[in-house]
Amino acid sequence: MDKLHGTGVALVTPFTSDTHAVDYPALRRLLDFVIDGGVEYLVINGTTAESPTISADEKAEILRVAREHTAGRVPLVYGIGGNDTAATEALLRSTDLTGVSAILSASPYYNKPSQRGIIAHYERLADASPLPIILYNVPGRTASNLTAATTLHLAQHPNIIGIKEASGNLEQCIAIAATKPADFLLISGDDMMTTSLISFGAVGIISVLANAFPRRFSDMTRAALAGDFPKASQLLFGFTDLNPLMYEESNPVGVKAALAAQGLCSGAVRLPLLEASKGLLERVKQLM
Repeated sequence: MDKLHGTGVALVTPFTSDTHAVDYPALRRLLDFVIDGGVEYLVINGTTAESPTISADEKAEILRVAREHTAGRVPLVYGIGGNDTAATEALLRSTDLTGVSAILSASPYYNKPSQRGIIAHYERLADASPLPIILYNVPGRTASNLTAATTLHLAQHPNIIGIKEASGNLEQCIAIAATKPADFLLISGDDMMTTSLISFGAVGIISVLANAFPRRFSDMTRAALAGDFPKASQLLFGFTDLNPLMYEESNPVGVKAALAAQGLCSGAVRLPLLEASKGLLERVKQLM
């Protein structure tokens, strides 16, 4: 899975500004923009794509368009997760995953399962999945944390190949890196922690910022992976003021504002999210 080293983009789903339908011309434009910007792979239908508000038919069409338009230029990772294990297993079995390299699966949200429950959930999905699974730990969204011990236990499963770690807990990430299997992928899930995690063994990032700044962000990640931390740090510092704005009105509101400012897609999001306020949009534009 060396092809999943470097910068992956948690791709947004562009919507039309009037009806909020999926904007497929803008999707194709965004695919070209991030690929031409040098990113190593794409994550389709992750949570940054507003997957909870996208229908099953739309998800299938988005994947089809992404597969056909990218034409093998970069690997694709596809998001399939949920808090109903049986329903998520059924979705893994029924989805046409042609052209997809791996599944990114967020830890169950709202239910707040025990660590034993999280392990059982992922083992059942991994047993059923036709593709390798990348765990996704994002406690700020799910209200539960995959501890280092849980991650290391799941890392022993032959069909679980890595984790997108967005806990923000550096000590937990270090504990995973210290004793994980050599081929288990530790991937940053927090843009601003990318260089730190790479310094002790992470293989890259699945990024929000790289939607709007693919060249700068992929250059930063590659510099860190090459051991050039002075260069990587200087590129990272350039995002210090901008990154908080990506989340001020919830993700992906901020990054869609940055994309809209570049004419790549509208800033439209689907309820219950709202498009960036005028004040947020102006501050994003000023920093860009």
